[in-house]
Amino acid sequence: MNRWFSRLFGVFFGLVGLLVVAISPAAAHVEYVTPGGEPIPVIPWLVDALTTPFILAVLIGGFLTTVAGLAAYLYVRPFPADIAAFRAAMNDYEDLLAWLLRLSMGMPMIAAGFEGYLFSPAVELPYPTALRLFGISVGFFLLFGLATRVTAVWALFVYLVALPSYPQLLLAFEFVPGLIAVALVGGGRPSADAVIARMADDNKTVYSDFDPFYRRVAVPFARRIKPYTQLTPIVLRVGLGLVFIYLGITQKLMRPGDALAVVDHYNLTAVVPVAPELWVIGAGLTEALVGVMLIVGAFTRGFSIIAFGLFTTTLFGLPDDPVVAHISLFGLVSALLITGSGSYSVDSWLKTRLRTAADVAEHHATSDQSERSTEQTTRGDW
Repeated sequence: MNRWFSRLFGVFFGLVGLLVVAISPAAAHVEYVTPGGEPIPVIPWLVDALTTPFILAVLIGGFLTTVAGLAAYLYVRPFPADIAAFRAAMNDYEDLLAWLLRLSMGMPMIAAGFEGYLFSPAVELPYPTALRLFGISVGFFLLFGLATRVTAVWALFVYLVALPSYPQLLLAFEFVPGLIAVALVGGGRPSADAVIARMADDNKTVYSDFDPFYRRVAVPFARRIKPYTQLTPIVLRVGLGLVFIYLGITQKLMRPGDALAVVDHYNLTAVVPVAPELWVIGAGLTEALVGVMLIVGAFTRGFSIIAFGLFTTTLFGLPDDPVVAHISLFGLVSALLITGSGSYSVDSWLKTRLRTAADVAEHHATSDQSERSTEQTTRGDW
């Protein structure tokens, strides 16, 4: 029976995956790819679309299917051994989390420096030399892991100071949770900070005689901040959740003219022959749903995989969407796959009330072994 349910769930989630791949080309930064569309009043457009029977039926059906699928998963618990192995593999990468976060922030910063924009391609200032120096220097310091925490705090400060004057920076809001996470976990290894710390900590090295910073500042600071590193998953999922909700609502639902122009420009209705309005609303609500689930920490790794699929197919479906604008999102979603939801989440609450996938897999293995032993005893097969 369990194998039958597993096959059934395999088909179900396979179909869901195909649906995500189908709709995700519309899930992009409209600001980056729009060819420009006629302004459309938002409220009348939404009312007209949501009172169309077919569109309303598809949206309600999709929501109910999602809820039913998640509830059925919790009841049936399919593929427990596979899920347990996946979680164990992700946990094994925890020592590389700091490196992944540095890459996620450093690479797009270097790209922003060379391209001459501030964090987001939508923000170009009349100071190209200063922007290049800022982006390239911050990016290289993060990539090398040199003065990692100081660099992350400096970049975050610049972002927050510039945000009120340039609200387009909200398109790159993922830098806020990303830089906070880097400041929390530090450079990790491999990094220049780790090499310097090892040299400074060894009293036999010449360098230790000339470095007054390590023992007096770095070590006490690392000791004080260590208890707060456990907040990293919360910072990542809440920050990324806000990004998804912002993109889904403001870039799709609140800008129907531009969003419909994207659907028409890339002929997305030829991919899935439905009304353009359903494309836009479906993409916006999908992003918003992913954002909400990440914020509350429900099925975090599962929805992180969905988010990864959205980004991947967007890059292939919308060739004008700048790749460098998504590197940070790719990296932070990958980091969530490693950390999971962390505390203060639905996942942690469920963990206290339901058996983990590893427990279910062990129970199934014990049951199967017991059944085989019973069959052998019945046949007299010793």
